[in-house]
Amino acid sequence: MIQINQLQKSFNDKKVLNGIDLEVAPGTVLGLLGKNGSGKSTLIKCALGLLRSTGGTATILGDDAWHLSAATKARLGYVPQEVVSYPWMRVRQVIAYTAAFYPTWNHALVDQLCRQWQLPLEDRVGPLSVGQLQTLGIVLALGHEPDLLILDEPVASLDPSARRHFLQTLIEIIDQPNRTVLFSTHITSDLERVATQLAILREGQISFHGELDELKERVKRLHINSRQELPQSFAVPGALHCEVEGAAATVSVANFNEQLVDQMRTTWNADIAVHDLSLEDIFIELHE
Repeated sequence: MIQINQLQKSFNDKKVLNGIDLEVAPGTVLGLLGKNGSGKSTLIKCALGLLRSTGGTATILGDDAWHLSAATKARLGYVPQEVVSYPWMRVRQVIAYTAAFYPTWNHALVDQLCRQWQLPLEDRVGPLSVGQLQTLGIVLALGHEPDLLILDEPVASLDPSARRHFLQTLIEIIDQPNRTVLFSTHITSDLERVATQLAILREGQISFHGELDELKERVKRLHINSRQELPQSFAVPGALHCEVEGAAATVSVANFNEQLVDQMRTTWNADIAVHDLSLEDIFIELHE
């Protein structure tokens, strides 16, 4: 669905993307995670042909991103960070106008979403709140039931109730063979609910791309209680973070394995407890 090879993007002398390789297979729900300014929106816009890349290639459904065909565009749904629409139109008019471009528009689904999310159909778009405008953008992106749905911080302005409704709808929509979603967000708990794979963008490159469960199996926190004083030079291979206090230590490791734990138990005559981390904790550990 998406194939990106050695993608680069610079703005004047500032390099934002530095050789990105990323492949998104049909049926994948890929969460894109990164700090502010890491290049997530730039990557999405280059992949969609909204920005011309400086180097490398990006294809969507087999089309070059900069030359997407009408047939390919009809299979895409996109919600940007800031939804822009026609301020003089009423909400129902914007929906009707957008629907006219798609023969496959699901009127029943859109009506259901508008009721569920309490969109004010008779209000003009201009005075809508940021959250209402973002909700409208989500409805417009879902109305034609796209094969590939790309979401760039789609729930950042939604209240908790609206966000929960959106995620539930998203789960229902993606529960179909070959429906593919690229979901960029800072809300790690949302990614844990819907994503099957995760890509972490750091310093212009993909630092991790794989199954979410794989990442959780790799990054763990160890609580070590030794029967002897631990030296201040105490170090663990692959450690992301280490705190030592007397005979106790707390260590976060990037490549957990049982052999490492067994070796430490023997070397330091210690009891070691292994703790799972949430995606938010993992993200913080990887970026501190």
